[in-house]
Amino acid sequence: MENESKSPAEKAGEFPYTRGIHASMYQQKVWTMRQYAGFGDAKASNERYRYLLSQGISGLSIAFDLPTQMGYDSDHSLANGEVGRVGVAISSLEDMNTVLDQLPLDQVSTSMTINSTAAILLSLYVAVADQRGVDRKKLRGTIQNDVLKEYIARGTYIFPPAASLKITSDLFEFCKNEIPEWNTISISGYHIREAGSTAVQEIAFTLADGLTYVEAALKKGLAIDDFAPRLSFFFNVHNDFLEEVAKFRAARRLWAKLVKERYAPKSAKSLLLRFHAQTAGSTLISSQVDTNVVRVSLQCLAAALGGAQSIHTNSRDEALGLPTEEAAQLALRTQQVIAHESGITRTVDPFGGSYAIEAMTDKLEAEALAMIQNIEKRGGVVKCIEDNYLQGEIQRAGYEYQKEIESKKRIVVGQNEFVSQSAPVPVLKIDANVESEQVARLKAFRAKRDQTKAAALRTSLEAAAKQNQNVVPHILAAVKGHVTLGEISDTLVNVYGLYRP
Repeated sequence: MENESKSPAEKAGEFPYTRGIHASMYQQKVWTMRQYAGFGDAKASNERYRYLLSQGISGLSIAFDLPTQMGYDSDHSLANGEVGRVGVAISSLEDMNTVLDQLPLDQVSTSMTINSTAAILLSLYVAVADQRGVDRKKLRGTIQNDVLKEYIARGTYIFPPAASLKITSDLFEFCKNEIPEWNTISISGYHIREAGSTAVQEIAFTLADGLTYVEAALKKGLAIDDFAPRLSFFFNVHNDFLEEVAKFRAARRLWAKLVKERYAPKSAKSLLLRFHAQTAGSTLISSQVDTNVVRVSLQCLAAALGGAQSIHTNSRDEALGLPTEEAAQLALRTQQVIAHESGITRTVDPFGGSYAIEAMTDKLEAEALAMIQNIEKRGGVVKCIEDNYLQGEIQRAGYEYQKEIESKKRIVVGQNEFVSQSAPVPVLKIDANVESEQVARLKAFRAKRDQTKAAALRTSLEAAAKQNQNVVPHILAAVKGHVTLGEISDTLVNVYGLYRP
């Protein structure tokens, strides 16, 4: 691919979208402000969401606990000790109803960070909306649904890659027909960067994943314009300020060019790399937590200058535990100050024309494209996962980064230089009773359902999976019939098997 010369003569809102996907960017409307949250049981998380809405967030962002991410109900033996610890525990329709209590589903955009069980959680969300009489056409939000990066960098996979890709494209098809305003996937470089990758690897591995999802959907029989406009991306915002601004511009341009050249979509919307950005959790330190406020501020500013569609700012205390209410409020205020006081929203692509930014954008794009081409020569993303190639590249990059910190080639203020004592910081503690109470509620939920109907729905789901049908309508029917998340996951495991690297 020719890396043609770029200049500020390019216009935002026009191919190749280096300067932004909208002609006016933030001049009429600033980015969506999300604060990723979830802990304990559904009631506690619901209270946090309602608090954040009262403080001015413009989009919900739900974090799920590890058992929910891995397809285990809260009373599974492997869930012991993990229920509600790193997110909210959701095992049933009752849990989802509680977590969404009094939230205006037809007015608020909801992001759900969930992958292997994405189809189940989205089905639970739709089931709640149906119960409340909310028009599915009015539901807006994003389901992460990016299982490839789980094999590469994170580990919350259940099924083998081919089966996971099949379920992902099932969700594309379902959403196209039933909830057309929903973003069907958030292709994530965030976790790839958190695992240790470089900025170039983050672009390359994320876009390579994106192309793999496109190919899976096309193989299913969908046309590029049926699903590409609802693809979204999720990037990290790390510490190298100028590189991060350039990274977003390079990723946006490279994606537009790749999709246009390879798939020739008729709709310009199919070319748009729309992305959510989250500040880098891996850069936060536990010793002088107030310095994290500065890091997060710079990272948020880089995301805005890079043209993000939505942003989450990490809280200063997240190196110690889940954010307290006070810390979460300060993180949100950071976004609000940048959006409403800095003046950057009055200019489209403020860094456009900067020699440093333009040169860095070109360099990142060229290097990322070379990496994507190398992945394809090696047989594609799934083959590279199976060969442990992508994982190994990230591990090597992370090792080099850590060596730089330990040798002080890379200074981390408050950690390896300028170290001083700081006062203890309050840490959010999860009530020890959360797990036992959640388990008791779940058992009561199962006990009062129609057991014959629940068993029949599981049988129907298993048959649909065996017959290579779209499984999402059957999952939706199952959750409405009070089949639990763990039971649905187990049913699909019976067909697809468990992935073991």
